[in-house]
Amino acid sequence: MNQGIRRLFVLILGLFVLLLAGTVRWTVIEADELNANSRNARPLLQTARVPRGTIRAADGTLLARSVKQSDGTYVRRYTQEAQQASQLIGWAYTNSGVSGMEKEHQDDLTGKVRSAATLLSALRGNTERGNDVVATLEPKVQQAGLNGLNGRRGAAVAIDVKSGGVLAMVSTPNFDPNQMRNNDSASRIQNDSAGGSPAFNRATQAGYPPGSTFKVVTTAAALESGDYTPTTLVDGSSPLKVETVDLNNFGRKSYGKITLTQALTNSVNTAFARVAEDLGAAPMADAMDAFGFGKIPLIDYPDQQLYASGVYDRDDASQLLEVNDDLDIARVAIGQERLRVTPLQMGLVAAAVARDGQLPRLSTVQRVVDPDGRTLSELDADGDDAGRVMSERDAADLTAMMEKVVEEGSGTAAALSGLRVAGKTGTAERNIRENVTQPWFIGFAPADDPQVAVAVTIERTIGGTGGVDAAPIARAMMEEALR
Repeated sequence: MNQGIRRLFVLILGLFVLLLAGTVRWTVIEADELNANSRNARPLLQTARVPRGTIRAADGTLLARSVKQSDGTYVRRYTQEAQQASQLIGWAYTNSGVSGMEKEHQDDLTGKVRSAATLLSALRGNTERGNDVVATLEPKVQQAGLNGLNGRRGAAVAIDVKSGGVLAMVSTPNFDPNQMRNNDSASRIQNDSAGGSPAFNRATQAGYPPGSTFKVVTTAAALESGDYTPTTLVDGSSPLKVETVDLNNFGRKSYGKITLTQALTNSVNTAFARVAEDLGAAPMADAMDAFGFGKIPLIDYPDQQLYASGVYDRDDASQLLEVNDDLDIARVAIGQERLRVTPLQMGLVAAAVARDGQLPRLSTVQRVVDPDGRTLSELDADGDDAGRVMSERDAADLTAMMEKVVEEGSGTAAALSGLRVAGKTGTAERNIRENVTQPWFIGFAPADDPQVAVAVTIERTIGGTGGVDAAPIARAMMEEALR
């Protein structure tokens, strides 16, 4: 082999190795990362020629479909009901990428997941299209949440306690997914911070201070420790000096010796601060971990649109801290300190108590149906557990304690006629000087046979409280879910 041919051979071999390395990188090593990128238009270009399957709500309401254009390609269209749940449903366009359920269930919707019979049908020349997806979303429950928020920025979730299906995922403001097809509109929706960042899913991505709703977690830790029962006496006297700073009860009321149930019913800050100091960091950390804090929730929704609830570093908002990392455990116990949570996580807290102490694995999809009408997958009516949070006995005790909150405490506005409701209010202070608050309510119904769990929060109200502002929204959502 002469010198020129040898050099040409080495050059061709080198180019082949580079090509092989690049192919392995994009198709094997970084395939998942590439597919997860919402701006990756390749799958969307493919489905521009083959229609994506439809998305329907649990009651059969059409949410999304693909429409054939004059050039033979297909484009996505979203109904008014989809706009009401825009962050949950998401969008799928070649220019603006894919998000929400459209992203997480892309393989289903594009027909990548198929039955053998469907493949045979396609080989016979039948029209090729994606599978249809039936969501767990109940439009009437979603609408109840939207009506309650009434244009205010906030979020609400409703969870089917039995199956783990997401019945509602409200985030306001919302948007029209059809507008994502236009570059200017897509840019405005995705970058409009002044307009409330409508593409941002407050139910799954926003980290809010939970206020007194977190006392449910603290109570669970206390009961699980074996050192506390619902009738254990705790000290609710106020103020309590913690870290050289006074901690007070609402209205600066001092309670003295009361039971743990009375402390939860009246949301006594100093009592729960003392309980947490008595327990120490380890039991609190164990309870938080069991409820799912410190990691993103188990749900079929894009990881990039999920936020891990927990205690965050003051100087690095992306850095989660351990509960024993020099934290004020007394203030963590009452939902203060640097604790940040999503409404979805607090909905999970309520659902876990309602589910006899088992954390549910969540789902946004009821079933997937192929083009020939065959069901490829279906959500189990009994759902899947994601781990035990507390014993069944402690969950029953905590349920009874939460019932007292709705019967005679701050959550009476969540009461349903003829049904027992368990819940907990919260009013986080966002700006004390200007009286800016974050109202909350979490709970479930019926307390004696739980069917639906909810979490509701409203951003930055002036003087609002969980009992007055959030509880009525939760009541309306539970009422529609049980209707």
